Amino acid sequence: MATGSNMCCAGFVLILLCFLQQGESIWLSLPAKGTKCVSEEIHTKVVVLADYVVISDDHAHPTPTISTKVTSPYGNTLHQNENATHGQFAFTSTESGNYLACFWIDGHYSGSGDISINIDWKMGIATKDWESVARKENIEGVELDLRKLEGAVEAIHENLLYLKSREAEMREVSERTNARVAWFSIMSLGVCILVSTAQIWHLKRYFQKKKLI
Repeated sequence: MATGSNMCCAGFVLILLCFLQQGESIWLSLPAKGTKCVSEEIHTKVVVLADYVVISDDHAHPTPTISTKVTSPYGNTLHQNENATHGQFAFTSTESGNYLACFWIDGHYSGSGDISINIDWKMGIATKDWESVARKENIEGVELDLRKLEGAVEAIHENLLYLKSREAEMREVSERTNARVAWFSIMSLGVCILVSTAQIWHLKRYFQKKKLI
């Protein structure tokens, strides 16, 4: 029994350690003309940190420059940069929804091929500088690992609360939609009954005038 318990604990720790690495490296291929965007659904009060850099295989020409714009779900501009080969943006989300980071090549690009952009995107606990925390609080080793796990547990709890609220919102929308569909069905049935009654009454009047009945 102890072995099974230890295995469960080890599995849980591995899950938390994976959660601590909540960051991703994204590669985008930008065409000579056009825009490409990356979106991420983020709930409120989440720290986001991203670095981006242009990677060019054409060594015969200078590295092309790009423009970048990051917007919130309600269209507020969080970051804007032009004529750059690299950059960084950081923000704490104040709105729940899809955050959009868009990239495009500046107009004076003389090349004809695509260029690549590497984006190092981190969120939540992955943005925390644990080395600074360790120096500030004078902790290391197992104690530092426990602090990381504690932060991961808090982040998981916040994500679960967010998912629960999203589920409640979706259920409410579904219930409202079902209620509207039900009322529309009842109204449609009522209209059909009224039209059928009017048609029967009209035909009856017509036959009576023709003295067919």
